[in-house]
Amino acid sequence: MFCGTYNKVDMKPADYKSEVPVVWCPGCGHYGILNAIYRALAGAGVDPSQLICISGIGCSSRTPYFLHSYKMHTLHGRAGPVATGAQLARSDLTVMVLGGDGDGFSIGGGHMPHMARKNCNLTYVLFDNGIYGLTKGQYSPTSRPEMKAYTTPYGGPELPMNPLLYMLTYGATYVAQGFAGKPSVCADLIKGGLEHQGFAYINIYSQCPSFNSMDTVESYREMVEPIPKEHDVTDLGSAMALAYDSGRGRAPMGLLYQVSRPTLDERMEAIIQGVGGRADYDINRIIDQYRP
Repeated sequence: MFCGTYNKVDMKPADYKSEVPVVWCPGCGHYGILNAIYRALAGAGVDPSQLICISGIGCSSRTPYFLHSYKMHTLHGRAGPVATGAQLARSDLTVMVLGGDGDGFSIGGGHMPHMARKNCNLTYVLFDNGIYGLTKGQYSPTSRPEMKAYTTPYGGPELPMNPLLYMLTYGATYVAQGFAGKPSVCADLIKGGLEHQGFAYINIYSQCPSFNSMDTVESYREMVEPIPKEHDVTDLGSAMALAYDSGRGRAPMGLLYQVSRPTLDERMEAIIQGVGGRADYDINRIIDQYRP
């Protein structure tokens, strides 16, 4: 079942490109992710007129401009709650969140567990380059401690977080990981997220040639390993075991986890029907009952 209730359309990846020129540094992994998004949207048959792309602040958060869709460029770290509101208001549409590790897990980190536990019916594609690129190279939540960045000239004082374990722990119902250097794999994972009913999180490693000299294309190629074919994607324990290896010299690439449970918009609709349907669900009338 698709995120949203649209009818599939027959389109090519190029049909999703907007007229806005793509502006990233040469060699940036985000180009590969963007191409994967084009291919995923075409593969899922998403109608651009039924698509909302929402981002926060950062290099990756420019992505909605490059897509033929409705879009909103929100405040730093606030793409998640804005996307949640958009999806609840228009549950018939497909909602994508596009952002980076700093936007998603630093200032926006407080929102991530709630999108997962509530099972918001949207797809979150996180461009993980282990650095703040737009603001010229500050240490991020996924940076390695040995990284000497603008804000950590002698190395970092803390261990990097593990996005996959984070999402699995808080209840995301679709968790996957890819690498920008493997756009066909990324496209399949994003397409799966779009077709998933519930909160889909896809973490994608993306090299930053301008500010992260440690995590290069070559190092990522050596680190990522395809998930074994015999892996049971419904087994949370097995998924967490795979996720534990991520960032420790090797990282799983593929679908780690996928299960089905009621989504936030489905639960909200059940509540509305429980109080008599939308005709009786007048928020002003409800509030008036409690006015002094």
